[in-house]
Amino acid sequence: MAFLVAFGSCLPSHVAGNAEVSALTGVDAAWIERVSGIAERRFACDEETVVSMAVGAARDCLARAGVDATALGLILVSSGTSERRFPGPAAAVAAGLGLTSTPAIDLPLASAGSLAGLALADRLAPAYGKVLIVASEKLSPIFTRPPINQTTAVLFGDGAGACLIDPDQGAARIVASDFHTDGTFAGDLRLEFEGPIEMNGRTVILQATRKLPRAISAVLERSGRTVQDVGAFLLHQANQNLLDRLAAALGVQPALFYSNIRRYGNTSSASLLIAAKEWLDEVGFESGVPVVFAAFGAGFHWGALLAEGV
Repeated sequence: MAFLVAFGSCLPSHVAGNAEVSALTGVDAAWIERVSGIAERRFACDEETVVSMAVGAARDCLARAGVDATALGLILVSSGTSERRFPGPAAAVAAGLGLTSTPAIDLPLASAGSLAGLALADRLAPAYGKVLIVASEKLSPIFTRPPINQTTAVLFGDGAGACLIDPDQGAARIVASDFHTDGTFAGDLRLEFEGPIEMNGRTVILQATRKLPRAISAVLERSGRTVQDVGAFLLHQANQNLLDRLAAALGVQPALFYSNIRRYGNTSSASLLIAAKEWLDEVGFESGVPVVFAAFGAGFHWGALLAEGV
C-alpha cells in the first residue's frame, strides 16, 4: 500500500456569485443556493486553461510536499473538459513541469477521475515510485455557450487539484480502495462535442445514493472498520443535497462530510482534490484515524478509498 503525501490546488481569481450566474441563465439566484448549496464559483479567463491550472495545482502540491518534479515516476491527469480530442492534457502538464521523459497518462473521467487516479496510483507507486495525480476542469465556456441548459449551468465552476502519492512514506497510508463502472446509464450524464452538459438529475442522484454507500461500506469492511470509526468523509463536491443524502444513507452526521461546495460549485474531477487540500489545511490526518475518499461521476464510474493517518 502507498501513502498520501500532499495535496495542492489552483483556482481562477474571478469569483462568480449567484447573481452573475442568474444574469447568464435567467435562474433565480436565491433558488440556486437553496437547491444546490452553491453561493459562488470560479470562472477561468481565456489565459487560464485546463493545462495551466493543472500545472499550477501540480506545482502547489509538489511545493507542499517539498518534492521536485524530476523525482516523479508517473503523472496521471484527469479532465473531462480537454480543449482537443488528442493529445489529452497529460503530456502538456508534464512539459509544463519541465519533464521530457516521465510517463504522463490521461484519465478522461468526469467527476470520478481523481478518485480513479488515487486508486490506480496506490497500485502503480510500488513500480513507478512517486505518482502525481492532477485533475483540472474548465467548465465555464461549456455551460455559458448557447443553448444554455439552466438545470446544469448553475452548478459548475473551474479549478484544478493535485495529490502526490509515495510508495514508502507520507501523511496517511492507503488501506483499501474500491472502484466500479456501470455503462447502463452512460447517457444520463454526458457532454457531446460542441454541445451542452446533459444530465438526468433524478437518475444521477438515485444511482449515486445507492452505489456510493456500498463502495464506502466495502472499503470499511475490507479494513475492519465501521462508519463510526471514520474521522472525515472527503467526497466529490457535486452539490450539498447529495452530500447530505449520502450522510443520511450511511447514518452519520453531515458535519463529517467536508464541504466547500458553497464557494466553488461543482468542479467535476478536480473537486475531490481541492476539497482534500483545504481539509488537510484546516484539520489534517490524525494517527490511526481513517478518512474516506469517494466519488461518483459520468460513465457511471464510482468508488471509494480509505486512508489512515500515520
